[in-house]
Amino acid sequence: MWPTDPEWGMSPKNVAGIFPEDARPPHWTTAYSNLLVLAYQSCGVVYGDLSTSPLYVYKSTFSGLQHFQDEETVFGVCSLVFWTLTLIPLLKYVFIVLSADDNGEGGTFALYSLLVRHAKFSLMPNQQAADEELSSYYRPGYAPQDTPILKALRNFLEKHRKSRTCLLLMVLFGASLVIGDGVLTPAMSVLSSFAGLQVHANALTNGEVVLLSCVVLVGLFTLQHWGTNRVAFLFAPVVIIWLFMLAALGIYNIVVWNPRVIHALSPYYLVRFFQRTGMEGWISLGGVLLSMTGTEAMYADLGHFTAASIRVAFVGLIYPCLVLQYMGQAAFLSKAPNCNIHFVFFESIPHRLFWPVLVIASLAAIVGSQAVISATFSIVRQCTALGCFPRVKIVHTSRRICGQIYSPEINWILMLVCLGVTVGFRDTNLIGNAYGMACAGVMLVTTLLMSLVMVFVWQQSVVIAALFLLSFGAVEAVYLSASLTKVPQGGWLPLALSLVVVAVMYVWHYGTRRRHVFDVQNKVSLKWLHALGPSLGIVRVPGIGLIYSELATGVPAIFSHFVTNLPAFHQVLVFVCVKAVPIPHVRYCERHLVGRIGPREFRMYRCVIRHGYKDVPGDDSDFENDLVLRIAEFVRMEAAEAYAAAAAPRSSDGSLDGRMAVVNRPVDPSRSGLHIRAPMPVVSEEGVVVLRAAATAGAASDGGKSETLQSLQTMYEAESPGFATRRRIRFEVDDSNADHMDPAVKEELSALVEAKHAGVAYIMGHSYIKARKSSSVVKKFAIDVAYSFLRKNCRGPAVALNIPHISLIEVGMIYYV
Repeated sequence: MWPTDPEWGMSPKNVAGIFPEDARPPHWTTAYSNLLVLAYQSCGVVYGDLSTSPLYVYKSTFSGLQHFQDEETVFGVCSLVFWTLTLIPLLKYVFIVLSADDNGEGGTFALYSLLVRHAKFSLMPNQQAADEELSSYYRPGYAPQDTPILKALRNFLEKHRKSRTCLLLMVLFGASLVIGDGVLTPAMSVLSSFAGLQVHANALTNGEVVLLSCVVLVGLFTLQHWGTNRVAFLFAPVVIIWLFMLAALGIYNIVVWNPRVIHALSPYYLVRFFQRTGMEGWISLGGVLLSMTGTEAMYADLGHFTAASIRVAFVGLIYPCLVLQYMGQAAFLSKAPNCNIHFVFFESIPHRLFWPVLVIASLAAIVGSQAVISATFSIVRQCTALGCFPRVKIVHTSRRICGQIYSPEINWILMLVCLGVTVGFRDTNLIGNAYGMACAGVMLVTTLLMSLVMVFVWQQSVVIAALFLLSFGAVEAVYLSASLTKVPQGGWLPLALSLVVVAVMYVWHYGTRRRHVFDVQNKVSLKWLHALGPSLGIVRVPGIGLIYSELATGVPAIFSHFVTNLPAFHQVLVFVCVKAVPIPHVRYCERHLVGRIGPREFRMYRCVIRHGYKDVPGDDSDFENDLVLRIAEFVRMEAAEAYAAAAAPRSSDGSLDGRMAVVNRPVDPSRSGLHIRAPMPVVSEEGVVVLRAAATAGAASDGGKSETLQSLQTMYEAESPGFATRRRIRFEVDDSNADHMDPAVKEELSALVEAKHAGVAYIMGHSYIKARKSSSVVKKFAIDVAYSFLRKNCRGPAVALNIPHISLIEVGMIYYV
């Protein structure tokens, strides 16, 4: 989908004009102007949720402080909100956490991937030493350090599998809380904004407000398939107008109602608040916590922007506007204690401005919901790439930015649960209790992971990491403890949602890992393979067979199943492994590892395709031709290396399982000893470019196929012109350098070209996972029931990898794990 390296073309560095081929940095005016553009865009994507929090913070906080609404208490709540915004979003996230990016990406999985790479905490199967040679695997300038404390801590976490399992469960729990935000944010924001209608429309009932909110929510989720391609520019003005309106209303209320509210910024009122309210004040922290909702989005959406642009937007616009608005509401509330606390925001608005503010508030709530829903899609894709979530359909809504995605299954599930929450709770206070629980939980998980990153990745002192953990972790733990008291009043919802999502994630991860362990333990012996001889004991027919396996080394057990069940096999065999590595993006030039299995006469190769957790597996639209060129380049490189080492010509006594090398597609195919000859397209009467499937260059190679198969292939190629074009590309061995080419290399390239022209078949194992009879009841339920259900109802690997079904062969096999 993206012909260039995904690392360039998606990164905000491209927007700033910093391309790898640029020798000089951009002019400072260009750099600053592009920084401001990114800051402007971040307002529409990152801060929609955070900017709508003034709609419900004071309402949720004072719902439990009905006996304490005098000026000193109001100032105490304002002081709490101010210092909460200052300590967590400003100090922790803006100045510290945003610096812990994973090659420009942020979020819970970004922190986990940093730890996995730098401290060997991974439970991901199929990792290779060659993965550590990727250019973006380690942090620039990283060098392992072994202080006594660091060494002891690393050895403990690396040697004890349960500790790594607990770390993974903590990461999955944090991710599930963010997914829960995708349910709670739309319900909370939309319901709070439309509740303002009851201020001037007294006849409007709560049921009618809920019904109107449900209609808007259905429309919001229905429009998700349009994507977020225009969110940055289209909705940023809405959020910016909303923020300026918040600031203006705040200043107005401060001047008109109570200028003394400026004293509420002093921590004195914070201390006095707890002295006066005691236990009730501590419980009310669950409402104050809502002032931080959406803060995690600053870090989670880091991949779409830069840390500098997010900092500029927050410090220069978001933070001062929110502080002024909270101070203005406090000034109004301190002089109007008898107002309806459920509509304190809307009652503080001057009568003439009520309807414009209500319209902007509703639009801002929708924008904030859109951002969180999009973030949920991204998290699900990251979990899927790391083997922690069943495969779901991912639709890319932007040709330029691959981070903008849409998942139909996840979207409709979110909509149904969101509607259920809205109709079931009907009260923003109950939804707010659930919302606060999810917010506090994910922040605490980020703090715990961040302290580990400081030690193992940044290589800071354990004392500094402990201070960070104790200072911010203590504050967030206090807020979380206050939220826990509201579990019976709605706080149970995010816990229930998280437990369900974590159970799905862990069962899928456990089943995937057990299946990989079975493959590793039952690999085919290379001695047995070598004893079969070049024919492998069966008939070798023309063509290329691509055998997909999850093993990056060795021959999978399913191959012996193929050999014993299929009467013939292809002339050229390529074992293909598509795997994920714990980095965001793998550069296109480093993506493919190619090697040889067995002697040259076997014509067996291996290709490992590595993707980052934000890359798109199966996005290579010209995979077959690309693979042929890479294998040809590998053969050329292998011969050149042997010649340079003054080695004898390779023969049948070569290495049984040769080394693998990073092989990039040659810019000039003749370098690899091949020429490409593409067929000429024919334009039909309707003007659609199609190829004559069986009547042109492929007639000779298709002559051995039955008429039915040829007819089916013709129909498929007519429906998929791109597939037909790729299939009809012809290769020729370059005869111009025949005198200088090793005869063995020429023979191998000729066999490869002949096999390609005969056709390519994709061979996959349709595996059934069963628990052993001696397994425990829990394991049998996890494997035989839960994992089997998820496998039956998720997308198949052939669909996820974009394999043409006309060329797919599946062979069933049962795995007893």
